[in-house]
Amino acid sequence: MSQIQQQLIQTGDFLALTRQYPQQLPEVFSLTLTHPESQLQTLVSVLDTGVISFEPIGQFTDSDVVLSSAVHGNETAPIEICQQLIEELILGKLALKQRVLFLFGNPASINIGERFVEENLNRLFSGAHSDGEGLCNDERKRALALENYIRDFFDQGSIIASDRQRFHYDLHTAIRGSKNDKFAVYPFQNGKPYSKQQLQFLLSCGINTILLSHSPTTTFSYFSANEFSAHAFTVELGKVEPFGQNNMANFAKTKQALTALISAQEIDLGDYNEADFNIFEIYKTINRENEDFMFTFSDDALNFTDYPIEHVLAIDGSVEHKVTVPGEAIIFPNANVALGQRALLTVIPAKLFS
Repeated sequence: MSQIQQQLIQTGDFLALTRQYPQQLPEVFSLTLTHPESQLQTLVSVLDTGVISFEPIGQFTDSDVVLSSAVHGNETAPIEICQQLIEELILGKLALKQRVLFLFGNPASINIGERFVEENLNRLFSGAHSDGEGLCNDERKRALALENYIRDFFDQGSIIASDRQRFHYDLHTAIRGSKNDKFAVYPFQNGKPYSKQQLQFLLSCGINTILLSHSPTTTFSYFSANEFSAHAFTVELGKVEPFGQNNMANFAKTKQALTALISAQEIDLGDYNEADFNIFEIYKTINRENEDFMFTFSDDALNFTDYPIEHVLAIDGSVEHKVTVPGEAIIFPNANVALGQRALLTVIPAKLFS
């Protein structure tokens, strides 16, 4: 057994291994672990830096679960949640009952504590990595690789049974605080119905604010929803903080629900009640088209802050972007994006089921 394999088995610290080799691991490998109490066996496959899968051996499973984090390297709380789950699986503190793939999306950006190195990884999926200049930087190459790891993972599950459930929770934290601390973006469904059961699962994670996307995007969660009909969400778990400064108690419900999912523990989801949720839909996308671009609101304005009609939200060269409907609120503002990229979304209250 190699030194890297021994290090992983002894510590369970796959994040440390990923950060030690952010571009490429010296080796990829598989090994079998036996849970000390249940004697259940798990096949662990280290496929790449930041890519590790766990598969129960000789057990019935009905779900394939993808848990991704570090698509933006400075969003540390989801990284820490995933590392804790990986460690518990490797050290035998958690018995696995479903297939699960963990992805640390952008290891190089983790090491520099930035959203990305050259290009926003969460704008490069569904083939966008090969548009324009093509695979011209590491983020574009990584997006293609991550797509292929998910494709292989779901395809392998289909060999077991064609009617398996597929899940992908892409875990993030936002640049700024929010009036609704935790929320999830529900990708465009291309005519497929929304899942009340999934909304109840998100509620069990401590997430009661849902943002509906009504058009295709190049985000990671949309890729899985569109390509594989997975139940997929971009999950925002609060505000960006440096490593070691997250209050992990704030994420206890999320980790508990994810633990229950991959260990096939029963979760009392209850009946769907729209009154339990804050539902929004994307109303406007404001792109930055000029170097002379600015927001009129302060840098500490919270996500989901609404403004009165005719209020100017952003000035892009000679163009003013104004509030046009009651309840229109801001989300994901970032004035420092590249020209042509999204600087701001506005959202309005919505109903999910009529």
